[in-house]
Amino acid sequence: MAGVLRDAHGRVLLAQRPEGKHLAGFWEFPGGKCELGESPQCALARELREELDIDVSTGDGTPLIRIPWHYSERPLLLDAWQFVRWRGTPASLEGQALQWCLPAEVDLAMLAPADRPILQALRLPMLYAITPADAASNHVRIWHARVVAALERGVRLIQLRFPLWSVEQVRALAAELQPQAVQHGACLLLNGDIEGARQLGAGVGVQLRSAQLPTLRERPLSWSQLVGTSCHDALQLAASVQLADFATLSPVAPTASHPGTPALGWGSFKALTEAAALPVYALGGMAPALTDDARQHGGQGVAGIGAFW
Repeated sequence: MAGVLRDAHGRVLLAQRPEGKHLAGFWEFPGGKCELGESPQCALARELREELDIDVSTGDGTPLIRIPWHYSERPLLLDAWQFVRWRGTPASLEGQALQWCLPAEVDLAMLAPADRPILQALRLPMLYAITPADAASNHVRIWHARVVAALERGVRLIQLRFPLWSVEQVRALAAELQPQAVQHGACLLLNGDIEGARQLGAGVGVQLRSAQLPTLRERPLSWSQLVGTSCHDALQLAASVQLADFATLSPVAPTASHPGTPALGWGSFKALTEAAALPVYALGGMAPALTDDARQHGGQGVAGIGAFW
């Protein structure tokens, strides 16, 4: 169990693993193991009381993400819950260093590996907008204006997917939009263009195509740039864990663009997402109004094209 405590300033509490423990020196979200016969919520309340001298009500917590993980031969399921209310002032009772940090300012490399997806679930928005594949190459100014408008109305994750454009056109548009993205704390993702994202840097990442997954053995960008993957099954989700910060899983519902492709449905989406060790967006037949459905089935949120513009 992991407790994500958020204060009135949006900061989260991190604890450093002390010397002599597994992964000593790494930072993590406070928590610990469930005892035999103990409910998850009661276990987390007990651990936070023993570690931090605070009391949380099980009814005040909201589920954030569940992370199945392996440390060598040690499997674990890290169940993270978020709290904005508790009683007492967090204090170190087990000799661990503590710090309050804004999620956007945390260096992912300093976190224990299983805790990194928790931080990404905090950072990532619930909506992911993708540009339509039929956008003509002479509509660059139109899409510049549409993306700027989306940023100004609060969209914080946008994939620039323009298969009818040249690579140079897409990179040029991303470069023009980059200052606005950084200003708004948003991220623009290039579709499959790893090198373009490397060249552009801050505020620009990459959405890897499913065909790229078998060709990569490690994360293609630094921790400071966002990496997403496009997945359709459990194997692709598993391959994404070492490569990316999040995945899209599709098609959840029938789509006009792929009329012959069987839809996963929410039941299969939930099963696949709960077995994945990273945040997952529902894609395919989605609209912003379906965000709550995705969250209730273990997703980070929804991604889509037509209904998002």
